[in-house]
Amino acid sequence: MAAVFPTWILIVALLFDAAVVMGSFPATLKLERKIPLASHELELSQLRERDRLRHGRLLQSSSGGVVDFPVMGTYDPFLVGLYYTKVQLGSPPREFHVQIDTGSDVLWIGCNSCNGCPQSSGLQIQLNLYDPGSSSTASLVSCSDQRCSSGLQSSDSGCSGQSNQCSYTFQYGDGSGTSGYYVADSLHFNSILEGSVITNSTAPIMFGCSVLQTGDLTKSDRAVDGIFGFGQQSLSVISQLSSEGITPKVFSHCLKGSNSGGGILVFGEILEPNMVYTPLVPSQPHYNLDLRSISVGGQVLSINPSVFSTSNNQGTIVDSGTTLAYLADEAYDAFMSAITNAVSQTVRPILSKGNQCYLITSSVNDIFPQVSLNFAGGASLILNPQDYLVQQNSIGGSASWCIGFQKIQGQRITILGGLSLALCLKF
Repeated sequence: MAAVFPTWILIVALLFDAAVVMGSFPATLKLERKIPLASHELELSQLRERDRLRHGRLLQSSSGGVVDFPVMGTYDPFLVGLYYTKVQLGSPPREFHVQIDTGSDVLWIGCNSCNGCPQSSGLQIQLNLYDPGSSSTASLVSCSDQRCSSGLQSSDSGCSGQSNQCSYTFQYGDGSGTSGYYVADSLHFNSILEGSVITNSTAPIMFGCSVLQTGDLTKSDRAVDGIFGFGQQSLSVISQLSSEGITPKVFSHCLKGSNSGGGILVFGEILEPNMVYTPLVPSQPHYNLDLRSISVGGQVLSINPSVFSTSNNQGTIVDSGTTLAYLADEAYDAFMSAITNAVSQTVRPILSKGNQCYLITSSVNDIFPQVSLNFAGGASLILNPQDYLVQQNSIGGSASWCIGFQKIQGQRITILGGLSLALCLKF
């Protein structure tokens, strides 16, 4: 029988050097038991304190320790729909709110000369623009800089022969985009060393200075100051700090699956007993998992396993920067059919703005079945109804709940976004 866990679980993967694993891709991903169980849930502050006390022992072999960042936001697209943290950059340090994104590599911040940067945020946070000229430790990154050359190999940087300035242009899946140039400046952070000693530290890092934003990045409703990429390439902050010997090349990202949101983000390890392992698919540009099947109400759906296999433009990707979860055509159709059949005698299905929804007068947990995502190695991620349903509005005395899983038309890609990833990512 496969080992099963609640949805607030821990995913672990270590980033190794290219000489150890092909292309510097992680070797394993661990699914860990939720601590504590849902019926005995502790406050987030208690969980953070528990982890902090463990960090020194976990990283005894590391000279750097653990770097701790706060996590804010929630998966609920009608509340926030993203997770974000705070970073301090420059001298004197200034604070910036940035979205946490495992699907991209680079940290970038809106700059004082930005065209299209939002001026206010519906998240009730103060937006700030980075000004290289006001930081005594800031410097521009030239095309001859080795870091710029490394970014050229992964298309994370570009060069203009006229200005000799290392630059970038990023286009995201939702059609939004940003472009700008790279700067080097000081990152300020708290290091937790062995014995739970907290020290204030700084390190020089290279990051993007955005001078143009387009699409949804220009909107104020969920605006932040930038995006914090946690991908595998050399320009990611975790890769830069690791190459400088400041932190181990591993990070842990915990998403709290509730409307209150929040979580944990550390450069370092969080370790709990009773772990079950599932391998990450090697030699992929993103964090790919080997999803084998989907179960609804304990019954494995009839989906050809080839739908989930990893190849060019196909496979299962973990992406904290994506709000919802997306299934390939065949998987989505089978999933929706199973859900509808399971609740057809109890609730009334409706379509709302193209989404499959249901009018419900009682608790969704009493009506909808559990869903299980079954991975290689016998690990299963259990999703309770509120983990794959999103409450949209109320109609009369009924609540409208919509399926948070979406279809990717004409493609065999599965993306596990924040809605389904009410868990911890440890890469």
